[in-house]
Amino acid sequence: MDNQPYGDLNMSGVGSAGGGRYRRVKLEGVGKVNGNVSADDFRLNGVSTVRGSVETKSFFANGKLKVEGDVSADQAEMDGLIDVGGSLTGHEAVLNGYLKIGGDCEFERLRAAGGFEVGGMLNAGFVDIALYGQGKAREIGCESIRVRKIPKSRWKEALRNLFPRWRPELLTGTIEGDDLDLEHTVASAVRGNRVTIGPGCRIERVEYRTEYRKHPGAKVGKEWRTGE
Repeated sequence: MDNQPYGDLNMSGVGSAGGGRYRRVKLEGVGKVNGNVSADDFRLNGVSTVRGSVETKSFFANGKLKVEGDVSADQAEMDGLIDVGGSLTGHEAVLNGYLKIGGDCEFERLRAAGGFEVGGMLNAGFVDIALYGQGKAREIGCESIRVRKIPKSRWKEALRNLFPRWRPELLTGTIEGDDLDLEHTVASAVRGNRVTIGPGCRIERVEYRTEYRKHPGAKVGKEWRTGE
């Protein structure tokens, strides 16, 4: 982002606006933005569609948002139903609800509570996933990942209807990283340095370098220790 002065985009009620470069974008109610958006701060409270991509330092969405292109945000906080047609990238992200991404998802830190679907690769330094619904990603690459299931009693009442029939589990092809602590995960392959396979896991094969623990209720097809 540069330091040139730009105006703000404030939209409330029902309406539409054009894309462009703004200082702050604030969408409240039901709206539509036609075109790419570049802003220091992007905030949604309500239901909106962006017919383009979003580039911002701070990204906050509370409600239902569809972005047809990519989203790039240093800091992202998402509550509700978020649909990104392209890729979602940035430094740190927090999710409470359901997130659908057509492309890749890449963050240094990602904390997700609810459910998600990543059409491409989920790549993050540190990942903490609390599942109320289903989580999907083609592949996962990370330094550290922790996957748990949220008890129904702890979930927000307003969002319980989002996941009425979904089993809370993570579905992916491969997971690779350093520290892997998994529960309720279904994967073809898990490869890591220190690997913990907890309850509810169904893994076809596990490869580890230094440490490996498996819950008695977990199902693992093949497991072996790799060389240094």
